[in-house]
Amino acid sequence: MRILHTMLRVGDLQRSIRFYTNVLGMKMLRTTDRPEQKYTLAFVGYGDESEHAVLELTYNYGVDRYDLGSGYGHVAIEVPDAAAACAAVRAAAGKYGGKVTREAGPVKGGTTVIAFAEDPDGYKIELIERKR
Repeated sequence: MRILHTMLRVGDLQRSIRFYTNVLGMKMLRTTDRPEQKYTLAFVGYGDESEHAVLELTYNYGVDRYDLGSGYGHVAIEVPDAAAACAAVRAAAGKYGGKVTREAGPVKGGTTVIAFAEDPDGYKIELIERKR
């Protein structure tokens, strides 16, 4: 067994696709439009779905925002440089949306460098630095 994807409901599909591909470096893998059911799906990720978990961005026609509630935590992404990833999010905020909510620094009580950002819909993304 393995995790296939995580679904996030988004208010503007093209904006979200641009954020995940242009800012976080994911690839657009595929889309599915279901006009009769009034939704469109876009799958983005860092590798082929046959080997990697991906994000399913779901746009429900006519819904431009969601209440995220208190149960959702975050999606974690490995980055080579958390400060540089924050800089990329900040630099792209005006064009693609998103914002840095915690600057890069050691996790409390540890040494791993992390940062947090939010996508244009407010979903939290943990950026975990792993130098290779």
